[in-house]
Amino acid sequence: MTSLTDAPRIDLGMPRIPSVRGRLKNNPVDGAKRVLLAAPRGYCAGVDRAVIAVEKALEHYGAPVYVRKQIVHNIHVVTELEKQGAIFVDEVDEVPEGAHIVFSAHGVSPAVVNAASDRGLHAIDATCPLVTKVHREAVRFARDDFEILLIGHEGHEEVEGTAGEAPDHVTLVNSPDDVPNIEVRDPDKVVWLSQTTLSVDETMETVRRLRERFPKLQDPPSDDICYATQNRQVAIKKVAQEAELVIVVGSANSSNSVRLVEVALENGAKAAYRVDYSSEIRQEWLDGVASVGVTSGASVPEGLVKEVLQELADAGYADVAEVKTAEEDLMFSLPKELRKDLQGNREERALGGRRSAEG
Repeated sequence: MTSLTDAPRIDLGMPRIPSVRGRLKNNPVDGAKRVLLAAPRGYCAGVDRAVIAVEKALEHYGAPVYVRKQIVHNIHVVTELEKQGAIFVDEVDEVPEGAHIVFSAHGVSPAVVNAASDRGLHAIDATCPLVTKVHREAVRFARDDFEILLIGHEGHEEVEGTAGEAPDHVTLVNSPDDVPNIEVRDPDKVVWLSQTTLSVDETMETVRRLRERFPKLQDPPSDDICYATQNRQVAIKKVAQEAELVIVVGSANSSNSVRLVEVALENGAKAAYRVDYSSEIRQEWLDGVASVGVTSGASVPEGLVKEVLQELADAGYADVAEVKTAEEDLMFSLPKELRKDLQGNREERALGGRRSAEG
């Protein structure tokens, strides 16, 4: 049997590059330098719940606790949890029998759940409740023999989990350009669902084209794109109208972070870049730029944004104005296994919600 420390680990990429103060120069530009800081930004309730779930599992059961895939798509969060004793693996068959495993915020298919059960693993489901909602929609529509057109990105864990709920009824639609090639069994029984972290505008364009081909296409009972994804896109749209440069803090495999770069460019920003850490900001990005927009994806701790603001302040961008388009106060209960401490008392942090000051 594999030992608790021998399971293969996910390649987490490059380690963190520390911020180096004074690295960026305060070069003169036309006009006053300023930062437009988007709000909302950063952690959403589903991400916070998932991160707390791993932390609590480590407290309850001790290290190691295994996590299938990255718990959320952020390299900093994942490496910090690894330091605490989490081991990230690609599949459940890499986990020693009888160990504790946490399913990531992106969700898993029934086949993964069954595979974990077959190995005697103690599974803790940290799937975001908004993703779980899409899973339930897929099950219901498949039961009613609808063909499900799932708008999402091939290979993304969330898409794989949702499609796995009804594999014989799901057709993946990667982009609006896929629509002409979609074939369905019965055009009178078609419904669309979507990955929760997509561009709202692109998704609606895909739906528009699908409805042109399939006039009886049904909508999901409620919006599938999550509130946090939509809120961050709305905020960066407003920022991009005035910012010459937009910096998005987030990892390359974070769909919602990548979408924020695209949305900024589509809505007026002359340039937009994604960074994991402030040390990745390049001096040439700032040349001639007076206004810089800053935001972060829904799996990014606020501490990483603060480091970006500190480095920008060194370059003369000390004037920071927050551009707020929404308030967020949604919280989700932790997985049932973690709502009480080992003495049976209700956990002080039994909810996952936005944590604004943690890095």
